[in-house]
Amino acid sequence: MVFSILVMRTMIDPIDNDRFAVKNSRPGTGLGLFATTAIKKRDFILEYTGERIPTRIADELATKYLFEIDSEWTIDGASRSNTARYVNHDCHPNTEAEIDEDDRIMISAIRDIAAGEELTIDYGDEYFNEFIRPSGCKCASCERGLPSPHVK
Repeated sequence: MVFSILVMRTMIDPIDNDRFAVKNSRPGTGLGLFATTAIKKRDFILEYTGERIPTRIADELATKYLFEIDSEWTIDGASRSNTARYVNHDCHPNTEAEIDEDDRIMISAIRDIAAGEELTIDYGDEYFNEFIRPSGCKCASCERGLPSPHVK
């Protein structure tokens, strides 16, 4: 997965804030994370957290909440305390992840996000091909007919 470097304008503690709501998302996608206040482009939103495990072990796990840092390490974000686990896939997302110098996964806005809007991220080709493509992409962008960068 390719990550763009974003300028962090604000740092908000995802624990103890009221900027998000976890609620039902689009049919077939489960729960999603929604902004309860407007978020500006380039604002830091939250960190993807979890147990740091070797990638070779992560490749054998059945969970879908794995975020690969590099070929050696992966974050298992399956814990419900990882608020970022509720950020659903979209082929044209409004957030993007950056891996910082401490191997922390920081999620920031790549455009202005309105209050009430679902926070989305592109899960990347590997995840898309393994988990999304077999049953068809259900993201809002694909349902609106926008071309997916994952379909060539």
